[in-house]
Amino acid sequence: MRFITSLVVTAVMVLGTAAIATQAADQKVTLMLGGKHCDSYLNDVETALKTVPGVKSVDLKSMPGHAVIETDGGKAKPQDLETAVNGVKGSGWNCTGKVMK
Repeated sequence: MRFITSLVVTAVMVLGTAAIATQAADQKVTLMLGGKHCDSYLNDVETALKTVPGVKSVDLKSMPGHAVIETDGGKAKPQDLETAVNGVKGSGWNCTGKVMK
């Protein structure tokens, strides 16, 4: 009985470690923002970015003129983030986003 208990505990430890190791780490992507009057519509930029699947958080304050986006294990592709920002526009104004490398 002790052998079986030891075997089960070892299996749980090994499988648990494997599951943790296979999870992708969170990633940060930085976009340089631009466009006519875009700085007046940062709430719209944040809303657009948060609609992209895999986006965990959006920081528009730590780097003026930039969006720092934390993604869930690379689920949000950088080009999808650019597309989201580039879609923020209105009559006489627009926003642009370009991934910084």
